[in-house]
Amino acid sequence: MDATLTLVNLAGCVALLLWGVHMVQSGIQRAFGPNLRRLLGAALGSRARAFFAGLGVTAVLQSSTATGLMVASFAAGGLVDLVPALAAMLGANVGTTLIVQVLSFDVSDMAMLLVLVGVVTFRRAGATRTRDLGRVAIGLGLMLLALHQLLALITPYADVPSLRLLLGAIATQPLLDLLLAAALTWAAHSSVAVMLLVMSFCAKGVVPPQAAFALVLGANLGTAINPVLEGASGEDPASRRVPLGNLIARMVGAVCVLSILPWLAPMLVQVDPGLARVVADFHTAFNVAVAAVLFPVLPLYARALRRFLPGRVTAADPGLPVYLSDAAHESPPIALAAAAREALRMADVLESMLGAAQDALIKGDRRRIGEARRMDDVLDRLNLAIKAYLSSMDTDSLSEADHQRLTEIFTFTTNLEHAGDVLDKNLMAQANKRLKRGFAFSPEGAADIESLLQRLRVNLRAAAAVFMTGDARAARSLVAEKAAFRDREASASQAHFARLRAGRVDSSETSALHLDVLRDLKRLNTHLVAAAYAVLEAQGDLLPSRLRPTDSGFGHQDH
Repeated sequence: MDATLTLVNLAGCVALLLWGVHMVQSGIQRAFGPNLRRLLGAALGSRARAFFAGLGVTAVLQSSTATGLMVASFAAGGLVDLVPALAAMLGANVGTTLIVQVLSFDVSDMAMLLVLVGVVTFRRAGATRTRDLGRVAIGLGLMLLALHQLLALITPYADVPSLRLLLGAIATQPLLDLLLAAALTWAAHSSVAVMLLVMSFCAKGVVPPQAAFALVLGANLGTAINPVLEGASGEDPASRRVPLGNLIARMVGAVCVLSILPWLAPMLVQVDPGLARVVADFHTAFNVAVAAVLFPVLPLYARALRRFLPGRVTAADPGLPVYLSDAAHESPPIALAAAAREALRMADVLESMLGAAQDALIKGDRRRIGEARRMDDVLDRLNLAIKAYLSSMDTDSLSEADHQRLTEIFTFTTNLEHAGDVLDKNLMAQANKRLKRGFAFSPEGAADIESLLQRLRVNLRAAAAVFMTGDARAARSLVAEKAAFRDREASASQAHFARLRAGRVDSSETSALHLDVLRDLKRLNTHLVAAAYAVLEAQGDLLPSRLRPTDSGFGHQDH
């Protein structure tokens, strides 16, 4: 019974440690995630800046996986070169060792203070970021508390003969230690938690130093496996260059160090007799050494990765999402950015549909009608994929700003999909009817329709810009375009009626077709302009009603 209770308590301590790590990471990502992503993106211009940016961002986020996802998304989208992306990963590997260095000191007395400060901050603070920092403090306190309890549990069992015999057998098999730690890190999704466990076991003499060093190598290897496995289903092999390059570098480094570990371990213990500290120092030294060896030859390494993983040359299904990675769910800002990039693909598809509509309506190109309808299917599939991706996110991990951005993405993609439906089911139906019955627009009418279609393409680009930047001035300009477009449509309708009265329109059927096209173009523009309303509403610049207020609440206000 005592042994069972001890195992349960041990498992509970490990679970508490993992949960503390999760709270620290999620709190930091909520508080600073978007800003850190922008900082990292701006720094990926050269190897040196990328290295230190990766180190700094990971030191704050305490997740080399999250940093790796950011870097991989930049590299996969062609926004940065492979060399600085790999340099950022080297920096991230060093950055994730810093929290281990801090916790290698005896700071367990701070546990309850951190929990107290965190709870008070979380409950009393009004600002979202302050509450997130309170969450971080609670997570750190739980980590320290879990480590303290873990040490208290394992101390009485450190001298048990059977345990000593088992650990002695494991200590003589460093390769087994490496594989064991790699598997644990892969399963836990946290090298920090595994490293803290190894430090605790080594500090109490449960694991000898040489075995602890092998476990450290395994933890470094395991944390690099997850990004590779999660990106294995990617369509483009080039998107796997960064995570696979990081894994290969750590694997080669681990094998090299493992081969000299019998001679290296005694030297390290003599340098620093504190077992917890020597494990943390070995962890940091390993990552610094890998970075120092690989950094000068990164261009050659990147060239080899490009040859081994060439970019995709075959055309992909345009209806399949490109940027929606399940791995990004661990970091809400990255997941939302990926969904936003996919939404921009929808905008590109809709712009191509507008071009097809212009060719079909004005030039009478029947082939473009079928192309527009196929593109509408692509639009529908992308819209469904984005909505399913966003719906699968853990809403509890989203900050208030994340919820707002999620709503903006939902609204933008829904309006694009509705605009595509108007174009497919209405405009293309009108184009098909015109060609079947041999109707012809007057030169003036055709010019009006073509001008409005060109205006729609400009408004679509403006809507995409507003969606990405959230700029209030651009949003106001886009809202003003709704009235301007309505005036242009009304002017084109009045000009058409003038031609009809003058007998310059072939038939009433042609007239009805022309007016239906103008009406559908105005409807389409309404969906595009809707992108601005989400931005203005978030900034409090949108009135609850467009109706003009009156003294009595009814009728029109006198001027």
